[in-house]
Amino acid sequence: MSNATTSGAARSPNRMARTVGSLDRVPPPLRSWVRSKALGRAVRFAGTAGLEFRELSPERVVVAIANRGKVQNHIGGVHAAAMALLAETATGFVVGMNLPDDKLPLIKTMSIDYLRRAQGGLVATAQLAPEQIERLFADPKGEVLVPVEVRDESGEEPIRCAMTWAWIPKKR
Repeated sequence: MSNATTSGAARSPNRMARTVGSLDRVPPPLRSWVRSKALGRAVRFAGTAGLEFRELSPERVVVAIANRGKVQNHIGGVHAAAMALLAETATGFVVGMNLPDDKLPLIKTMSIDYLRRAQGGLVATAQLAPEQIERLFADPKGEVLVPVEVRDESGEEPIRCAMTWAWIPKKR
């Protein structure tokens, strides 16, 4: 699970990547459930919303939310705020899987266009390109635009969004 720098030298995984790696030892049929419970305790709002962490790697994070009472709006769909939480969580975790432990991630901007009514539950997929990952590791501070695709059970995109994450040194 270690990342490679552009020069090819291995880099140690950060605390988040090590935690996720330890959760990957769970048998595959239980892995998503165990990840979701453990990470939902660490990020309380994600746990409250019942987010399901389906895939966690330094390059890609996939998170889902079921259309259930806790997260529904007045018309029985996933609430707009829950959709934003889903996208923010996926992008935040893909950044967090790569950021060295001495840096602090901060959401800088959220851009969300609500395109259509969502059908059922939603799945968000956030990905980083190798050059973005390298910047997270190499630059003492900066920002990165993290694209995220959110699809509903019909396979359509009810929202289109992108999140800009910044990072700064933990100690000033």
